[in-house]
Amino acid sequence: MDAKELIKRVGSVDGIDLSRGEDLSIAIMNLVSLEEHMYFSAMKTGKEEYLELLNEMRQIRKKLLKEIVKGPEGEVWCISKHLLATSMRLIEVGTKYQGAGKKKEAQDKFNDAFYLYSLFWKLNIEGVKKGKIRRGKWDKVTDLVKKMVDCCKE
Repeated sequence: MDAKELIKRVGSVDGIDLSRGEDLSIAIMNLVSLEEHMYFSAMKTGKEEYLELLNEMRQIRKKLLKEIVKGPEGEVWCISKHLLATSMRLIEVGTKYQGAGKKKEAQDKFNDAFYLYSLFWKLNIEGVKKGKIRRGKWDKVTDLVKKMVDCCKE
């Protein structure tokens, strides 16, 4: 499928509203991050209440992820979660590099984060097709995501 054809389907791709989906994906990234913070807070303070909150956040994350990840094959569910989590962490690392004045390192992390975020969408829109998992070929995916996913659409 080419970019124009995919963009025509953007309003709803296999039941995925990509504008809403972008917002959900960012929310899911933040929930994963919150789960990590709850875990570390529990370990640092010895308070089990943080683990209880972690579980509540996990349940919300699972519910939201189901709105995007439809009928996953193999381990696509976990792959999707980890693609989002890794993308979020790379954005945070890039931001720290940027704050330290290390622009090249920051840009490298931002590029990797966006590539992984795009891979998340590729995986959940089209799935994995034989012979299609090569970075050079998947670079087209980031171009499509730039055009399709727009959080400013109301």
